[in-house]
Amino acid sequence: MAVTKISDVIVPEHFAAYVIERTAEKSKILNSGIAVANPRLNELITGGGTTINMPYWKDLSGADEVLSDSTPLTPGKINADKDVACVLYRGKAFGANELAGALAGDDPVDAIVERFADYRARQEQKTLIAVLTGAFAAASMSNHVLDKSTEAIDGNMVLDAKQLLGDSADQLQAIMMHSAVFTELQKQNLIEYTTTSDGNIKFATYLGYNIVVDDGMPVETVGTGNDAYKVYTTYLFARGSVGRGEGTPVALTLAETDRDSLAGDDFVINRWALVMHPMGVKWKGTPSGATPSNSELATGTNWERVYEDKNIGIVAIKHKIS
Repeated sequence: MAVTKISDVIVPEHFAAYVIERTAEKSKILNSGIAVANPRLNELITGGGTTINMPYWKDLSGADEVLSDSTPLTPGKINADKDVACVLYRGKAFGANELAGALAGDDPVDAIVERFADYRARQEQKTLIAVLTGAFAAASMSNHVLDKSTEAIDGNMVLDAKQLLGDSADQLQAIMMHSAVFTELQKQNLIEYTTTSDGNIKFATYLGYNIVVDDGMPVETVGTGNDAYKVYTTYLFARGSVGRGEGTPVALTLAETDRDSLAGDDFVINRWALVMHPMGVKWKGTPSGATPSNSELATGTNWERVYEDKNIGIVAIKHKIS
């Protein structure tokens, strides 16, 4: 009996487009509003290169002047600067022996794409956490970190953190935390749930902020022996404070299939070019490879703040749980 092979059921062009679409649907960081798809970034990625320059105008400065019939106004000027994002070229291949045959009775394309999309969404979240770890370890970002490493998180601490943005704090709308922190806040009865009209739980909020829970969030063990305790990092975000782009640089094959006929092994290969960038904190590192690894993204010396403090819509809290 003939066995259906992966190459018989997957059209690479359709597969790549569907994986991208399904990844976006499953992405917690996109659905929460933390990251916003940026069409301009998509275009710049497609143009190729390992970094993207994003020029911007700095805020106007200088005091106003009293009008006079004898002294003219002194013109000020507007200065330009640039934010820099790194393009992340990533890929992954999965293989199995006669995979399509093992999926008999189900739609193999559906099953494969669904698993790829879930995988991609998880990897993007890991990448974002690495980016945030590095950006907030930069010396120039110290004004965006509330360090309460010896205290347990509570509502007052989160309010103190949002105050780091002063009168721009009303832009904050989402909070990203470890599941242990989420459980701690549940114990404090501070989590609220929005429900659908039929009574099903839709999403959780904390002090009005949409919640994203991820066990990949930074956790650091401080001290030794009986004195050891864990310090968690929790982030507050304004909508669109992370720019996300995805494009197709020339000569990058997004999806393809392969087969080792003698071994009966089928392979599905997926590649992508992605930008996941905290707006206003520029990448200034030099990666060891063609594109930064997650460990390089998580290194503070590779990042530098370029926006004014209030224009960067992310703050970090370092804290314990009780």
